[in-house]
Amino acid sequence: MPYRAPIAEFDFLLAHVVGYGRVAATARHAEATPDTVHALMSEMGRLCDDVLAPLNRVGDMHPARLENGVVRTSPGFAQGYRALVEAGMTAISADPAHGGLGLPITVATCLNDMSGGACLALQLNPLMTQGQIEALEHHASEAIKALYLPRLISGDWCSTMNLTEPQAGSDVGALTTRAVPNGDGTYAVTGQKIYISWGDNDFTENVVHLVLARLPDAPGGTKGISLFLVPKRLPDADGAPGVANTLKVVSLEHKLGLHGSPTCVMQYDGATGWLVGEENRGMAAMFTMMNNARLGVAVHGISIAEAATQAAVAYAGDRKQGRALIAGGRGTILDHADVRRMLLEMKAETFAARALALDLAVSIDLGHCGDAQQAARAAVLTPIAKAFGTETGIKVANIGIQVHGGMGYIEDTGAAQFARDVRVTAIYEGTNGIQAMDLVGRKMADGGAAILALIDAVDHEARAASPDLGAALAAMAATLRATTQTLLAMDLNDRFGGAVPYLMGFARILGGLYHLRAASQGDDRRVALARFYITRLLPEAQGLLVQAAQGASGLYDLSADDLVA
Repeated sequence: MPYRAPIAEFDFLLAHVVGYGRVAATARHAEATPDTVHALMSEMGRLCDDVLAPLNRVGDMHPARLENGVVRTSPGFAQGYRALVEAGMTAISADPAHGGLGLPITVATCLNDMSGGACLALQLNPLMTQGQIEALEHHASEAIKALYLPRLISGDWCSTMNLTEPQAGSDVGALTTRAVPNGDGTYAVTGQKIYISWGDNDFTENVVHLVLARLPDAPGGTKGISLFLVPKRLPDADGAPGVANTLKVVSLEHKLGLHGSPTCVMQYDGATGWLVGEENRGMAAMFTMMNNARLGVAVHGISIAEAATQAAVAYAGDRKQGRALIAGGRGTILDHADVRRMLLEMKAETFAARALALDLAVSIDLGHCGDAQQAARAAVLTPIAKAFGTETGIKVANIGIQVHGGMGYIEDTGAAQFARDVRVTAIYEGTNGIQAMDLVGRKMADGGAAILALIDAVDHEARAASPDLGAALAAMAATLRATTQTLLAMDLNDRFGGAVPYLMGFARILGGLYHLRAASQGDDRRVALARFYITRLLPEAQGLLVQAAQGASGLYDLSADDLVA
């Protein structure tokens, strides 16, 4: 079964689960009515189904390659990219002052979800550009904005984010790339960066790199990092791509998945760059792009979960094997209780993760409209959505292989590609462990006020719902509140020891909230899926929160030598 964009699911979530109407009611987004959004999604859905989805397998079988210093992309990717650009993917939420459409992040999230489910390797490219556009809008000089934003928004140029170095992965403060003033307002950037998604291509006029580097005599650690814009080709007096800058792609990584997306090792040899934002404040500027990307990466996991679920349901509906113990079945493995359990789990998890991502997007949009409470809520939801969305993608893709049985292990079905492509999402844009540490660290710096407010809101809705489903959620919310208070009383390393189960337990409870809202609409199918989630998956939160409350207890009982013995 080919991929089909789940437009009806987005319509339902926006209208009945995440409260998109609040965004459309703002002055800033008054033109982004539900009807307008549905029309946009319908158009993108056709593009995903007819143009992008056929490229997914092509990218896997015919990876990007480095040929005489030039990255050659997978067959059809140039045409697919141009179709995405013409559909507005690089302009979707950008400022209209520079040619953008100015639509809500919530709308961009729906479109990113669809296009990622169709062909994630290609969708990564415009996602990076969306993030850089936002970073430049907030931090770049007017001259940089005037020159670069229209070309990025048009998709004629595309973007990358350069943080990681061989010796500086999650510890960004250990980077050594240098930037020396040239005396004319530009800087000479020298160093090597690794894991650069879409570091080059053969279908855009220019590639604009945002590079973290240190100025001479800058303080150590993250406090001494600045951000520089370094184009592949230096714009001439008319803004057209001119002479080549002194940077190059050294090699492409040989990866588990996402073969159509070139992951580059980049070398900068005195390359000309321009400062973005203030000196030694590069991390603040880069985090604008990274927070955008964390929602985007959450959606990567969800989009693969959707594609894997569609494939598994289609296979189960066709595959005849064994005799089911029910009357009136279809005569396929769809009749078997355990297969039905797996498919329900795939659908329930995908729904919960997608609702969480869209809930975050709505809070971001409302925060951009001046609602400080929603901005604080978005800050809490960001690490939860990134981690849960990507873990859900990995889990659902793995279940999809199991549904396919032996054929799932055979590449021809495509089930294995989903698992390979999605695995990295739990690692990039901040590993899921780092997301959890952020949740129990920075996001508890207010004494847990924003987190506790979110828990109170869950509890309020659960108590107002029908007792058969709401009571279990209310009980879990009480456990989450108690566990949060326990963590607040711990030192930081103890919090870190329980951070991942705390985040996953929190996400599990939020998933229950979204299913509860869906069930309140009275659709028997939504009620059945909510009951499955709340009775079979929500109880996992209890065990996760018990783990979280242990902190770091026992984690150091074995010495480093004991671990290798």
